[in-house]
Amino acid sequence: MPPNESRYRVQSLDRAVDVLEAIESADRGLTVTEVAAAVGASKSAVFATLHTLAERGLVLSQGQGSGRVYRLGFALARLGQHALSQVSLRDAAMPVLTELTERTRMSSRVASLEAGLAVIVGQVNAPGLLRFDLRMGHRELPHCTGVGKALLAQLPLSRAREVAIASGMPRRTGRTIVDIEELLPELERTRQRGYALDREEDAEGIVCVGAPVWDHTGACVGAISATGLLLDMGEEDLHGIGEIVHAHANRLSRHLQGHPG
Repeated sequence: MPPNESRYRVQSLDRAVDVLEAIESADRGLTVTEVAAAVGASKSAVFATLHTLAERGLVLSQGQGSGRVYRLGFALARLGQHALSQVSLRDAAMPVLTELTERTRMSSRVASLEAGLAVIVGQVNAPGLLRFDLRMGHRELPHCTGVGKALLAQLPLSRAREVAIASGMPRRTGRTIVDIEELLPELERTRQRGYALDREEDAEGIVCVGAPVWDHTGACVGAISATGLLLDMGEEDLHGIGEIVHAHANRLSRHLQGHPG
């Protein structure tokens, strides 16, 4: 936070958030003493905070005396559901895509898997005159694109096989993988390293690198990718971009999971 904005912070609210996060990180209910130790505050201050949160249903207290423990309250679940309903994948992804494009100088996009195809729901064009056909709603085959393979790789093996075969696996270039038995090991490599590579498999001279995005339930809800010209880009360069895309996908996942930063 910029120094000139620190004066707007409310200490009691800061403490309340710290208390909630301390309880959330524990596998069991915590006593006042344990919460105070976790947040580095006095027991009296923490007790007042817990009492207020309990009054609002944000924490639950169980037991009596020194054995009383505190857990997260059901009001948080209600607020969480409302928050999730107000956040779209595209809206959450756009700031990340902007930074990804600034970092790689490549066009970036976010997609979700619908009816066996990767559907583009958001994009940021790279600077310059070159533009790729990344229009909203554009559908991409899952077996030969970076974003498509990133999504396909997160499915159970049997389901990935079904989806890829159902798409027809047409040959787009001389490098397109059109044999399911060749594609499945490629999907396993994608799962292990965290990103998928499209080495001119969808279009000649074009490369695309994609990585999956996860929500608070642990489900893959989409993928982001960076697309650009192959030019003199070597294998090491592609993997370097893969690590960058993977890191940005993880940051978007943390945001969707409610973690700041």
